[in-house]
Amino acid sequence: MTLFRIAILAILTSLGIVSCSDGAGTPTENATEVGIDASTPEAAEDQTEATADLADAEFSDPLIDKVFQNYLELQSALVNADAGQAATTAGRMAGTLTEERAGLRDLARQIADTDDLETQRAHFAELTTEIESLFADAITSGTVYKIHCPMAFDNEGADWFSEVSEVRNPYFGDKMLTCGRVTEEIMN
Repeated sequence: MTLFRIAILAILTSLGIVSCSDGAGTPTENATEVGIDASTPEAAEDQTEATADLADAEFSDPLIDKVFQNYLELQSALVNADAGQAATTAGRMAGTLTEERAGLRDLARQIADTDDLETQRAHFAELTTEIESLFADAITSGTVYKIHCPMAFDNEGADWFSEVSEVRNPYFGDKMLTCGRVTEEIMN
């Protein structure tokens, strides 16, 4: 085999690997791959504690940082249309939120208590609206991107937060993965 044929084969192979990643069941570039063993609450908690931060944003309260990490995992699960992971992550978020944030805790529980992806996405939109001031008031460094999809929920539109400016839509997943635009950068 000539050197030219080997080079062409290598290029075609690498293009094939890249193009086979259609988003259906595979994580997106900014999706969170945490790999948490949730077989027992203790195992999940141990691994959650050992998981590195998913974003460069830092908050004045470690509890808010943990909620933000859960939020990013939840957003990624919805991007990937993984209702089971969304429910698990929302359950962890609900367990993190205190009585003083009972409204947010209830929204997280509503996501955790259903396996219907569209219902989870609707509650996620509500959660996003309610949680914005929590993130905005407590951020001390880094950037949180507020992204808006005008077509979500029959063109009513909905927002979400991300650790990157690249659009990965949790309301449509791979159907309309890049529908949306950054409308605000939240930073200190």
